Amino acid sequence: MTFASPYFLLLLLLIVPYVLWYFLFRKRHEAALTLATTETFRDAPKTWRNRLMHLPFFLRLFCFVAVVLVMARPQTSSSWQKGETEGIHIVLAMDISTSMLTPDIAPNRITAAKDVATDFVMHRPSDNIGLTLFGGEAFTQCPLTTDHGMLVRALGNASCELQAQGLIQSGTAIGMGLASAVAHVEKAEGKSKVVVLLTDGANNTGDISPLMAADMAKDCGVRVYTILLGSDGKVNVPVATLPNGEVYTAQADATPDPATLKEIAATTGGIFYRATSRKALKEVYDDIDRLEKTKLKVNNFSRRYEAFQPFAFAALLFLLLEMVLRLTWLRKGLG
Repeated sequence: MTFASPYFLLLLLLIVPYVLWYFLFRKRHEAALTLATTETFRDAPKTWRNRLMHLPFFLRLFCFVAVVLVMARPQTSSSWQKGETEGIHIVLAMDISTSMLTPDIAPNRITAAKDVATDFVMHRPSDNIGLTLFGGEAFTQCPLTTDHGMLVRALGNASCELQAQGLIQSGTAIGMGLASAVAHVEKAEGKSKVVVLLTDGANNTGDISPLMAADMAKDCGVRVYTILLGSDGKVNVPVATLPNGEVYTAQADATPDPATLKEIAATTGGIFYRATSRKALKEVYDDIDRLEKTKLKVNNFSRRYEAFQPFAFAALLFLLLEMVLRLTWLRKGLG
């Protein structure tokens, strides 16, 4: 049961001072007969009138409670629901090569990519989402999970420093990154499997070519959305990290490979996107979010019913009973 106007229930707090007044202060103002001793009445039999002398008071309380409940508009609902929900399995494959530190998208490409991807994840609570990172080699940063808090933390820990410090090989292995993501998502149960591949460059290393990885994705029924991030022309590309932590950059021509990314998307039934700003990148993820909706088949019915009638009837009954008792059998002074 729910209440359409629950704030009226606060009126029930008035019961506390009323009860205190009745039992503590009211008796002080009632007429009393002064006797030298009450020993004569100690063994006098108690009648039903004596036992029920406070009944009108409680009936008045019950009447007040019922009226308040009527004012709060109690409602019941009848509903039925039948359906099946199927979450989508998504792997985010993100480039963490040192070129992702390029600041043409403030503050740099990798930070913008992580921020927008985090928003995307938080808007898809029903989906299994994982994270694969790649530079010159690829690895799973977070397995498919519905624990999106853990996934967001994994996204936050993604860093180009792994390649800058030599912990992973140099270069950009797009084919390896895609193959790793596909191998991870193909094991998931369900029909809807997606990889969102984000990079800012061209494949220049790795044992698996991007198009070979695309064929793998197609055979496994995995749809791939490809995103090429960054500006065209000359940009300040990170060259080295100085001992004080500063990133040394030099101007160079960007070397993206949109043709390969377009072919990957076309082969797997996905879409190719180009993002040259944070706003454009957000629009890309918003578009993917609209395209890849969680499959939901639900038939439902719900209807609310006003349920104040029993409480209104009870209030009237309590009021009439209290008046009848107070004016007849329990009337003070009645012999």
